[in-house]
Amino acid sequence: MKTKKVAMLGLTIALAMIMSYIEALVPLSFAVPGIKMGLANIVIIFVLYKIGTKEAILVSLIRVILVSLLFSNVMAMAYSIAGAVLSLLVMWVLKKTDKFSVIGVSIAGGIMHNVGQIIMAVILLGTEQIALYLPVLIITGTATGVVIGIVAGLVINRFRNIRIG
Repeated sequence: MKTKKVAMLGLTIALAMIMSYIEALVPLSFAVPGIKMGLANIVIIFVLYKIGTKEAILVSLIRVILVSLLFSNVMAMAYSIAGAVLSLLVMWVLKKTDKFSVIGVSIAGGIMHNVGQIIMAVILLGTEQIALYLPVLIITGTATGVVIGIVAGLVINRFRNIRIG
């Protein structure tokens, strides 16, 4: 791997961790429990579009593991990994089709992150009742996906002439 690429991946991991930390300081869950903006997804989408899929997976998983170990716990890590894996899988597939904008990819990622976390909750808690919360999470995932997609699109556009990967 080229030095420039390794440096960029290190910077994106650090930036994604910082975004997660900032998000933890300003919780949105006062209105709807468990809701987060997903600020780190700006970085993940940037990496997906500007560097590559493998690198986006790497940055996402390292961020989830480190943030969970530093600021949370193993249970939160399980939920985050489930959401991150499903989200990245869907974002990769949609990006690959070239039929969706960055905003569309981000919306799908936001929704699927929530779906992944609900699936993990059903598995860990042994109850399907938690899935009743999914409509609320789909609405909020859509709203936050739009915002994150707009910002990620602006960042990607800003770096359009810079070759990273």
